[in-house]
Amino acid sequence: MIRVLIADDEDLVRVALAALLRLEIDLEVVAMTANGESTITAALTTRPDVAVVDATMPDHDGFAVAATLSQALPTCAVVVLTGQGKPPHPHRALATGAKGLLPKGTTAGALADVIRRVHAGGHYVDPAIAANALLPPPCPLTPRELEVLRQAEYDTPVTEIAHRLGLSSGTVRNYLSAAVVKLGATNRRDAFTTAHDNGWL
Repeated sequence: MIRVLIADDEDLVRVALAALLRLEIDLEVVAMTANGESTITAALTTRPDVAVVDATMPDHDGFAVAATLSQALPTCAVVVLTGQGKPPHPHRALATGAKGLLPKGTTAGALADVIRRVHAGGHYVDPAIAANALLPPPCPLTPRELEVLRQAEYDTPVTEIAHRLGLSSGTVRNYLSAAVVKLGATNRRDAFTTAHDNGWL
């Protein structure tokens, strides 16, 4: 029998999930919690084999819970359920210690299968979440900022870029400064590399 803890701050979701998982003959729901702190406490008390936790719980989100339990209770595999919005990158999510990453809309049968898989020592990331992680992030730069940054390759002087694009040197500097800030870069060369590596140039 696989002992399961369910953590979700929505009562209806938590109770419904528990009821559905209890229909599986090899799963036993041993605890239900509504926030991160109580989840950690309940896990250390009941010592479940698998904890199914919501990614966006109050005080400690699902990934913080996974990070804590991976140290305090390494025998407990954590499956994180993500809600609407952009899911976390699988690599970053699994680096916290989570063994599974699924959307909240997953069927109870599919969740039960993932619970069995992580209990057996495996990992599972929903294919749609994994596919989204392969897409390049959206570009924060305007077309004009990209055009100016593209011209800045090889440390081309600002005056040369301004001449090529028919802009003033001050305008070119403004565009380059905006690109550096938006990309969190240290200088325009770093900004160019970041934009290039993300496929925006």
